[in-house]
Amino acid sequence: MAQHDLPGLLAFADTLADAARAAILPFFRASHAVTDKGGERFDPVTEADQAAERAMRALIARAFPDHGILGEEYGETAGASPYQWILDPIDGTRAFMAGLTSWGVLIGLYHEGKPLIGLMDQPYLDERYRGWNQSANATVRGETCALKTRDCASLGEAILSTTDPYLFSGEEADAFARARQAAKLTRYGYDCTAYAMIAAGHVDCVIESGLKPFDIAALIPILTGAGGGVCAWDGGDASQGGRVLAWGDARVRDACLQALAG
Repeated sequence: MAQHDLPGLLAFADTLADAARAAILPFFRASHAVTDKGGERFDPVTEADQAAERAMRALIARAFPDHGILGEEYGETAGASPYQWILDPIDGTRAFMAGLTSWGVLIGLYHEGKPLIGLMDQPYLDERYRGWNQSANATVRGETCALKTRDCASLGEAILSTTDPYLFSGEEADAFARARQAAKLTRYGYDCTAYAMIAAGHVDCVIESGLKPFDIAALIPILTGAGGGVCAWDGGDASQGGRVLAWGDARVRDACLQALAG
């Protein structure tokens, strides 16, 4: 088993998040350029997204020149080592554009293709969530505490979230509808914040589809470190994105998988 310098890597992830904060905050609730990447749906990228990813890439290249990088805005840079940083400079760009606070910086580190550490940062609210091995913590306005998912015995007692129900279509829409109808409460539009709220013990599950690796890489260690997990709709690996289920209690995971399968 590989020996990792987890304290050093976590400290460096904090350094990356600090740099992203400095790059992003001047643009939030301020005038900035927005470009549509194109495609069937509006897919925005802002000056803040690009500035934050450039800042993080420069730091990685300086500190770990042999590490690979996969970022949403500037693609993949191959590395000679088994480590790969996976960056989403602003997860929730639409919320960012609207002046809402349900966006975050996602920083993940994979080793040999498997999640090792993850960090989600909300600069405006001064909230940072970290996960590694079997531990997770949050630093909120200077106070750090351990993260732990809450107990939830059934989907009927669960708070469910997804970013936008209209992103589902066909059989996926039917599958999500079954889960939504069984859940106690469903909330929409929170992007990475909903996953962090599972780890913090406030939400019970998130169901998404069409995710890319940079949408989920940082969140897997946070959820698993807090006692929950992330899997695909068939119960398999979700580290490359796709159809994703995040959960805090295994009983909710099992109920969601059953609902999604029909």
